[in-house]
Amino acid sequence: MNFLSSFSLPVTDPTWIFLIVLVIILFAPILLGKLRIPHIIGMILAGVAIGEFGFNILERDSSFELFGKVGLFYIMFLAGLEMDLEDFRKNKVKGLVFGIFTFAIPMILGIWTSVSILDFPVVSSVLLASMYASHTLVAYPIVSRYGLARQRSVNITIGGTVITVTLALVILAVISGMYQGTSDGFYWLMLCLKVVLLCLVIIFVFPLVGKWFLRKYDDPVMQFVFILAMVFLGGGLMSLAGMEGILGAFLVGIVLNPLVPRVSPLMNRLEFVGNALFIPYFLIGVGMIIDVRTLFAGGSALKVAVVMTVVATLSKWLAAFFTQKIFRMSRSERGMMFGLSNAQAAATLAAVLVGHEIIMENGERLLNDDVLNGTVVMILFTCVISSLATDFFGRKLAVEQPADTEPAGGTKERILIPVANPDNIENLVNLALVIRNPRGGGDFVALNVISDASSSSTSAEIGRRGIEKAAKIATAADVNVSMVSRYDMNIASGIVHTIKEYSATEVVIGLHQKSGFLDSFFGNLTNNLLRRTYLEVLVARFVMPVNTVSNMVVIVPPRAEYEAGFKKWITHICRMSAQFGCKVLFISEKDTSEHLHVACRHCGTENVSKFESRERLSLQDEMSRTMDPENVLVVVSARGGSVSYDPALEKIPQCLVRNATISNFIILYPEQVDLEDMVSFSDPMGTA
Repeated sequence: MNFLSSFSLPVTDPTWIFLIVLVIILFAPILLGKLRIPHIIGMILAGVAIGEFGFNILERDSSFELFGKVGLFYIMFLAGLEMDLEDFRKNKVKGLVFGIFTFAIPMILGIWTSVSILDFPVVSSVLLASMYASHTLVAYPIVSRYGLARQRSVNITIGGTVITVTLALVILAVISGMYQGTSDGFYWLMLCLKVVLLCLVIIFVFPLVGKWFLRKYDDPVMQFVFILAMVFLGGGLMSLAGMEGILGAFLVGIVLNPLVPRVSPLMNRLEFVGNALFIPYFLIGVGMIIDVRTLFAGGSALKVAVVMTVVATLSKWLAAFFTQKIFRMSRSERGMMFGLSNAQAAATLAAVLVGHEIIMENGERLLNDDVLNGTVVMILFTCVISSLATDFFGRKLAVEQPADTEPAGGTKERILIPVANPDNIENLVNLALVIRNPRGGGDFVALNVISDASSSSTSAEIGRRGIEKAAKIATAADVNVSMVSRYDMNIASGIVHTIKEYSATEVVIGLHQKSGFLDSFFGNLTNNLLRRTYLEVLVARFVMPVNTVSNMVVIVPPRAEYEAGFKKWITHICRMSAQFGCKVLFISEKDTSEHLHVACRHCGTENVSKFESRERLSLQDEMSRTMDPENVLVVVSARGGSVSYDPALEKIPQCLVRNATISNFIILYPEQVDLEDMVSFSDPMGTA
């Protein structure tokens, strides 16, 4: 009985508050999933139910304000981080047009309806219309779940979001300054200077600091905390400049986009923490401020709520409609743009709270209580409509227009990663992650081979720790890993046997460490492996983290287009370019360059690819050029006897040794037709 007597509503004990929130985050998706209702709506409705306007189980204390702020920043940050920058550049005109529409149409309709229907003053009507113009990407987690973050319609909507939210916040700052007596010329000049200066700092300084930190420190916890610190530093600086911090968080996401590959352990951690805790906290907090009872209170409050909801929804649909018609987009893309841009939350709340606190000369509030109640009702309905529309059209887009433009392979990928040197395991796994097809469901095989001639408990233990480290890195990116440790007569035989047993499709191996003066550049292991397998083999050396790559230079030998694995390695290069966010320079002879053009266009990376053709390609001349330490050289080689083989390829090691500026390189051996069972007079043992 003492326990029951001490229990009262609303709950104030932090332990029980956090437990209730976790239960909601856990069970709301399960229950609503059976009803085919988007999870986001469940979070908002749960917030309505437990808030002071529902069953009053919890009050919206400082924890919801803190985690809600973090969740809002997280949504904007992930929107910038997951955006396809190259596609964004291609569609920047469309994004600009949509941004103008999604700002101008709500402003025009909002001012007209507020003056003619609601009888509001002009200043109040302008501020209310700016609330319609701004929107929050509440439904963005749905886009991420369907893997549509790089769709054209999504990138256009995100670009439009930046424009309309910025203009809406400028209007809020102007009106707020008018009633604070600070709206003189000097105030606006300083505001513009501060915003421009801080944007330049975020754009140019943050990437340099990010590259330095990610190269110097590889601890996953430190990298995660560093990225979060950069997000909130950007948001805090933008708040100091007089603008909303969400713009700073979004801008940080864009500038850090090239440093965090979409398929990487770091990206997985960032998405996991945000989607598991911070974003649900924000959505629940939004629901807690919604008073559904205002719908049934009657009078002017219901009228204001209906007008606000209808105008906000209709204006966003018209913006998407006109954009679709001008650029001849599909109906599903129009629906996606409408769904993402319809939700009102962050900037809308900021505007209504500021307007509600402003007292005009006649003693009335700039935005009265009816607008405040109407705003929370509008937030509820627009978030529900946004979630339902985004989920519906997201499903259609996932079927009609796959997120990846590259062709899906017919066989399931399985990348073999032999581990030997502990220093290059992380880079090899990260390289395998970026060439892996994210839609193919392929997995990795981490292999440690112990030679019978030099078997010992020490080498076995070192190898075991190596494959465990590789598995840990890959599983952090949600990739299945098979850990294989085996004894064999030599390492090359162990790799070849594992290729057959696990049906591997590619091999990613580190550069051999020379053990003596007479040892070759590649070593016997690589040479024997190339002779005994027809798969694509990537021999890599990186002296810096692969996610800090700036550009790639690819040297392609003549007749490479006739190799069986030509399209496969082109696809891998294109995936690397997309994941790194870098440009690719292909150097080849004229005939090969034309085929490279076609292949890159098929993969959708022609805009980030440059092509230099030579009348006659000289490998030594091309590899003698000075390389930037942040660039990666990819040399497409060939096995002896293949159609693109040239004796000059044998001089690759000497060229790499002579050019000290080449610190990061990949020697790529394309896949060939399976010649394993073929025997020729030139190679009677069938090993070449």
